[in-house]
Amino acid sequence: MFKKPVTTNYPEEKKPTAPRFHGRHQLNRWPDGLEKCVGCELCAWACPADAIYVEGADNTEEERYSPGERYGRTYQINYLRCILCGLCIEACPTRALTMTNEYELADTNRESLIYTKEMLLAPLTQGMEQPPHPMRLGETEEDYYRLGRTNG
Repeated sequence: MFKKPVTTNYPEEKKPTAPRFHGRHQLNRWPDGLEKCVGCELCAWACPADAIYVEGADNTEEERYSPGERYGRTYQINYLRCILCGLCIEACPTRALTMTNEYELADTNRESLIYTKEMLLAPLTQGMEQPPHPMRLGETEEDYYRLGRTNG
Protein backbone atom coordinates (compact mmCIF):
# COMPACT_ATOMS: atom_id res chain seq x y z
CA MET A 1 0.00 0.00 0.00
CA PHE A 2 2.91 2.36 0.63
CA LYS A 3 4.73 1.47 -2.61
CA LYS A 4 4.49 3.27 -5.92
CA PRO A 5 2.33 1.43 -8.47
CA VAL A 6 4.15 -0.44 -11.20
CA THR A 7 3.47 1.29 -14.49
CA THR A 8 4.45 -0.12 -17.87
CA ASN A 9 4.96 1.96 -20.99
CA TYR A 10 3.09 -0.55 -23.15
CA PRO A 11 3.14 0.78 -26.68
CA GLU A 12 6.75 1.90 -26.42
CA GLU A 13 8.09 -1.03 -24.37
CA LYS A 14 6.61 -4.42 -25.16
CA LYS A 15 7.16 -7.22 -22.67
CA PRO A 16 8.23 -10.55 -24.17
CA THR A 17 5.62 -13.28 -24.10
CA ALA A 18 6.05 -16.75 -22.65
CA PRO A 19 7.34 -19.36 -25.13
CA ARG A 20 4.02 -21.23 -25.16
CA PHE A 21 1.86 -18.11 -25.43
CA HIS A 22 -1.34 -18.50 -27.48
CA GLY A 23 -1.43 -15.61 -29.94
CA ARG A 24 -2.38 -15.16 -33.59
CA HIS A 25 -2.69 -18.35 -35.66
CA GLN A 26 -0.37 -19.31 -38.50
CA LEU A 27 -0.85 -21.80 -41.34
CA ASN A 28 2.46 -23.58 -41.85
CA ARG A 29 4.18 -24.85 -44.99
CA TRP A 30 6.35 -27.82 -45.91
CA PRO A 31 10.02 -27.05 -46.72
CA ASP A 32 9.26 -26.93 -50.45
CA GLY A 33 6.48 -24.36 -50.01
CA LEU A 34 3.38 -26.57 -50.22
CA GLU A 35 0.75 -25.92 -47.55
CA LYS A 36 0.37 -28.34 -44.66
CA CYS A 37 -3.39 -27.78 -44.46
CA VAL A 38 -5.31 -30.61 -46.13
CA GLY A 39 -8.75 -29.00 -45.74
CA CYS A 40 -10.07 -31.62 -43.29
CA GLU A 41 -12.05 -28.99 -41.31
CA LEU A 42 -11.22 -30.62 -37.94
CA CYS A 43 -10.05 -27.26 -36.58
CA ALA A 44 -13.43 -25.72 -37.38
CA TRP A 45 -15.25 -28.61 -35.67
CA ALA A 46 -13.05 -28.31 -32.57
CA CYS A 47 -13.52 -24.54 -32.19
CA PRO A 48 -15.92 -23.84 -29.29
CA ALA A 49 -16.51 -20.27 -30.45
CA ASP A 50 -17.26 -21.22 -34.08
CA ALA A 51 -14.57 -18.76 -35.20
CA ILE A 52 -12.99 -20.87 -37.97
CA TYR A 53 -14.35 -21.43 -41.47
CA VAL A 54 -12.63 -23.93 -43.78
CA GLU A 55 -13.67 -24.95 -47.25
CA GLY A 56 -11.65 -27.79 -48.74
CA ALA A 57 -11.01 -28.52 -52.40
CA ASP A 58 -9.32 -31.30 -54.35
CA ASN A 59 -5.74 -31.02 -55.58
CA THR A 60 -5.03 -31.80 -59.22
CA GLU A 61 -1.73 -32.62 -60.87
CA GLU A 62 -1.86 -29.25 -62.65
CA GLU A 63 -2.65 -27.29 -59.49
CA ARG A 64 -1.21 -28.81 -56.30
CA TYR A 65 -1.33 -26.74 -53.09
CA SER A 66 -0.67 -29.51 -50.54
CA PRO A 67 0.80 -33.02 -50.69
CA GLY A 68 -2.54 -34.66 -49.84
CA GLU A 69 -5.62 -35.22 -51.94
CA ARG A 70 -7.21 -32.01 -50.67
CA TYR A 71 -6.20 -28.53 -49.55
CA GLY A 72 -7.92 -25.68 -47.75
CA ARG A 73 -9.21 -23.45 -50.57
CA THR A 74 -10.87 -21.02 -48.17
CA TYR A 75 -9.57 -20.56 -44.63
CA GLN A 76 -10.81 -17.82 -42.30
CA ILE A 77 -10.45 -17.11 -38.60
CA ASN A 78 -12.75 -14.53 -37.07
CA TYR A 79 -10.80 -12.88 -34.24
CA LEU A 80 -13.95 -11.14 -33.05
CA ARG A 81 -15.10 -14.58 -31.89
CA CYS A 82 -11.82 -16.45 -31.26
CA ILE A 83 -11.01 -17.02 -27.58
CA LEU A 84 -7.42 -18.19 -28.32
CA CYS A 85 -7.98 -21.47 -26.51
CA GLY A 86 -5.79 -23.59 -28.80
CA LEU A 87 -8.26 -26.46 -29.31
CA CYS A 88 -7.93 -26.02 -33.07
CA ILE A 89 -4.17 -26.60 -32.77
CA GLU A 90 -4.73 -29.87 -30.93
CA ALA A 91 -7.27 -31.04 -33.53
CA CYS A 92 -5.01 -30.46 -36.55
CA PRO A 93 -3.66 -33.83 -37.79
CA THR A 94 -0.86 -32.33 -39.93
CA ARG A 95 0.38 -29.57 -37.56
CA ALA A 96 -0.67 -27.10 -40.24
CA LEU A 97 -2.09 -24.69 -37.69
CA THR A 98 0.02 -23.28 -34.88
CA MET A 99 -0.13 -20.17 -32.74
CA THR A 100 2.43 -17.38 -32.82
CA ASN A 101 3.41 -14.94 -30.06
CA GLU A 102 1.68 -12.03 -31.80
CA TYR A 103 -0.96 -10.61 -29.48
CA GLU A 104 -1.81 -7.18 -30.92
CA LEU A 105 -5.06 -8.04 -32.67
CA ALA A 106 -7.10 -4.88 -32.05
CA ASP A 107 -8.40 -2.78 -34.92
CA THR A 108 -10.93 -0.03 -35.61
CA ASN A 109 -12.63 -1.98 -38.39
CA ARG A 110 -14.54 -5.20 -37.69
CA GLU A 111 -13.94 -6.64 -41.17
CA SER A 112 -10.17 -6.45 -40.77
CA LEU A 113 -10.34 -8.86 -37.81
CA ILE A 114 -11.48 -11.69 -40.06
CA TYR A 115 -8.14 -13.13 -41.17
CA THR A 116 -8.08 -14.91 -44.52
CA LYS A 117 -5.82 -17.71 -45.70
CA GLU A 118 -3.41 -15.23 -47.30
CA MET A 119 -3.04 -13.37 -44.01
CA LEU A 120 -2.52 -16.58 -42.00
CA LEU A 121 -0.07 -18.42 -44.27
CA ALA A 122 3.55 -18.51 -43.13
CA PRO A 123 5.79 -16.47 -45.43
CA LEU A 124 7.93 -18.24 -48.01
CA THR A 125 11.53 -18.65 -46.92
CA GLN A 126 14.65 -19.46 -48.91
CA GLY A 127 14.25 -22.66 -50.90
CA MET A 128 10.44 -22.51 -50.91
CA GLU A 129 8.39 -22.14 -54.06
CA GLN A 130 4.99 -20.44 -54.32
CA PRO A 131 2.23 -23.07 -54.79
CA PRO A 132 0.74 -24.46 -56.95
CA HIS A 133 3.61 -26.74 -57.95
CA PRO A 134 4.37 -30.50 -58.02
CA MET A 135 5.49 -32.32 -54.88
CA ARG A 136 9.22 -31.93 -54.29
CA LEU A 137 9.83 -33.96 -51.11
CA GLY A 138 8.62 -37.29 -52.44
CA GLU A 139 5.96 -39.04 -54.45
CA THR A 140 3.44 -39.66 -51.66
CA GLU A 141 1.97 -37.82 -48.71
CA GLU A 142 3.80 -40.25 -46.40
CA ASP A 143 7.11 -39.00 -47.84
CA TYR A 144 6.15 -35.51 -46.70
CA TYR A 145 5.50 -36.69 -43.16
CA ARG A 146 9.03 -38.08 -43.18
CA LEU A 147 10.30 -34.86 -44.85
CA GLY A 148 11.68 -36.72 -47.85
CA ARG A 149 13.70 -39.23 -45.81
CA THR A 150 13.30 -42.91 -46.49
CA ASN A 151 13.98 -45.62 -43.97
CA GLY A 152 16.22 -48.15 -45.60
